[in-house]
Amino acid sequence: METKFDFAKSLVWSAGAFLKAQMDQPFEIKEKTDFTDLVTDMDQKVQDFLMEAITEAYPSDCFLAEEGDVFQDIHEGNIWVIDPIDGTANFVAQKTDFAISVGYYENGVGQFGLIYDVMAEEMFYGGGAFEVFCNETPLPAFEERPYSQSLLAINPGMYRHNVAGVGDLASQFLGVRTYGSAALSASKVLAGQLYGYISNISPWDYGASKIMGDRLGYATVTLSGEEPSFKEREFIMMVPKTRLADIQKVLEI
Repeated sequence: METKFDFAKSLVWSAGAFLKAQMDQPFEIKEKTDFTDLVTDMDQKVQDFLMEAITEAYPSDCFLAEEGDVFQDIHEGNIWVIDPIDGTANFVAQKTDFAISVGYYENGVGQFGLIYDVMAEEMFYGGGAFEVFCNETPLPAFEERPYSQSLLAINPGMYRHNVAGVGDLASQFLGVRTYGSAALSASKVLAGQLYGYISNISPWDYGASKIMGDRLGYATVTLSGEEPSFKEREFIMMVPKTRLADIQKVLEI
């Protein structure tokens, strides 16, 4: 597994360099569900870059990936969960605050995850049998602290409409943040900068962070506390395991 992990780290670094090298070139932008849900030809190019390299190295492995309807049940075999550019709107509008996210599962069990903040050149990696790092710095497990001295990241639509009582939960915290990228929001939880993250997201949005979060004491679950389906968009939260029951008491589920 260590060989595969080292391969993945090298590949994601290379994918980031590939993306940065082409950022100043014109790229095609399309809408998915509406004008806020964007995809570019670079999303597809980065995904192809990753999948082609993985297939060459591990031809029997399969994929669950965002672009092009690439779906394989994570409980069936060796599955790479890929989000080639998480935070595409940020990529288009700001050319920063986006990430490459890759998680690796074997028969439903997370082996390692990687989140690469391309422009900040920060890679979060580890989980499973591996210690979690940000670049060369090991990340500590969750350490308890009061809500009143902590921040939450919440999907802005959920917060605005108090979906499932997330606004009521947020009122107990120092403040709320939103970053436009599930992977970067989760990485800030892993780094201890956020207490938790709540949003309406798809499997590729949490596939990598879930593995690392498990290692550091965070539960990545539905609002009712169930394991994500890895099949569709769901309301998902990444919160400390030790406070999961308390948080669920506040939420309206």
